[in-house]
Amino acid sequence: MRSRAGLVLLALAVFFTTLSPLLRWYAFPRLAKVPPGQYQEVVMEARPATLLDYGTLRARRVDKVTIVQTLKGDVAASERIERTTGRDVVVWDALAHVQGPDGAMISQIPERYIFDAHTQAPVHAPGETVDGTPVRRDGIAFKWPFLTEKRDYRYFDAQTRTSAPIHYRGTRSFRGLDVYYFEQTVPWTKVPYPRTMPIPGIDATTLERDTGTTRWYTTRRMFWVDPVTGAPVNGEEIHREELRGGTLLGGRDRVTVFAGHVKMRPDYIDHTVDLVKSQRPLILLLTSYLPWGFLALGGCTLTLALVLEARSRAPAPRSTTPG
Repeated sequence: MRSRAGLVLLALAVFFTTLSPLLRWYAFPRLAKVPPGQYQEVVMEARPATLLDYGTLRARRVDKVTIVQTLKGDVAASERIERTTGRDVVVWDALAHVQGPDGAMISQIPERYIFDAHTQAPVHAPGETVDGTPVRRDGIAFKWPFLTEKRDYRYFDAQTRTSAPIHYRGTRSFRGLDVYYFEQTVPWTKVPYPRTMPIPGIDATTLERDTGTTRWYTTRRMFWVDPVTGAPVNGEEIHREELRGGTLLGGRDRVTVFAGHVKMRPDYIDHTVDLVKSQRPLILLLTSYLPWGFLALGGCTLTLALVLEARSRAPAPRSTTPG
């Protein structure tokens, strides 16, 4: 190229075109991560609900049951695991605290969830537990990956300590966002008793062995997930628990422990939607706006460089003088 401006434009075209895939495939996985020290609280309610009265061991109708779900990041634990795994890791201490209409505790189940900060895939390390029992998770929990796809995922269930597919059921509109709707049904399954129960003096770890009464559970869970951040903006469960057989029920075959349609409280939905809307532009900047913008800019500068080169090579018009 004989045009100095053309050479500069060609260099810029190469720079912008190279920068486009680097932002998407190199910078994005290293910059888009769940922060290790995150704290989050969600309140869910079942209105009305059926609840077991542990004094009489009979089910009764109540106005509401409240479930408070907290997620707290353990920064020190994540740094310790990162040194042994060589990955960016997040450690969440989760707690599902269930309380009745009077505010009294019904049950609470703690979890320690260890996962990759970018992909949300589980990272197996010492301390991965549910209610004090070591587990080995398979699949996601609480959050979907960044740039969620229109497909089924494996989702971990804390009650059964197992994973099963959670199915993609289509795209829906929710509070001004286009979200992906996922649904999973867990069939009736025998599950362990929570270690923390509202019955004084009862050892939950030996309750089934001593009485022969077993605890069963089923649920249909639904999530509305923002596909850009992978964050659920709404969640619901149609949840049922029963006690079956044994001497604890006084000859009865089964009794309902809890039954209700659990939904996120509206104020927590508003807060979650606002938070997701504020984070979406950052992910789109790395995955869409900047890569495509730099690619288009590289194409424009390349075209302009070729035009300038063509003009510099064109022969100058001949001048004629009168005879």
